[in-house]
Amino acid sequence: MNLKKSLLIIILILVIDQISKIYVKTNFILGESTIVFDWFKILFIENEGAAWGTKLSDLLPISESTGKLVLTIFRLFAIFGIGYWLWDIIKKQSPKTLILAVSLIFAGALGNIIDSVFYGMIFNDSSGQVATLFSDDPYGKIFYGKVVDMLYFPLIDTTWPEWVPSIGGNNFRFFEPVFNVADTAISTGVGILIVFNKKAFPKTDKENAES
Repeated sequence: MNLKKSLLIIILILVIDQISKIYVKTNFILGESTIVFDWFKILFIENEGAAWGTKLSDLLPISESTGKLVLTIFRLFAIFGIGYWLWDIIKKQSPKTLILAVSLIFAGALGNIIDSVFYGMIFNDSSGQVATLFSDDPYGKIFYGKVVDMLYFPLIDTTWPEWVPSIGGNNFRFFEPVFNVADTAISTGVGILIVFNKKAFPKTDKENAES
């Protein structure tokens, strides 16, 4: 896979990701949802932390504001690292599987970085109202944006039988996480690296001879 094809994948994912986020942000109130299918909903939430909403302030003795800034700066360094890795493997004409996977991971990471860096500057708050793009009263500032999530797949939404110890009668829902297109790209890229590991990282003739 060459650089042009990699860039095409990245741009396509970024466009879909940002259009979906801006649409939800400018048409939904925070927490609002709409049913697409019984097993698929659009549910607007915002994530100030890392994966699954984890905040650094939950793990370290720092304020939420400091934790958010540190996380955003870390993401920026990470995206530069992933970008260099992608450029390097394209230059070395590495396997298409590896380039595709890293392209997806890079696109997803960049999509969420855009939210984290810029959304606090260009949107007003979504609590109790539909946000406005390029608002005169933004909810934050640069590096303090919240990542927009909206894809929700409650494939199973039921209640535990009463006879089950401790949890009988409680609600059981699978799949709980709410995510976005960028998250999907990252997960897909990582999945490709795991499932097609041997294609992504083939052994050299020297390694084959030694094994």
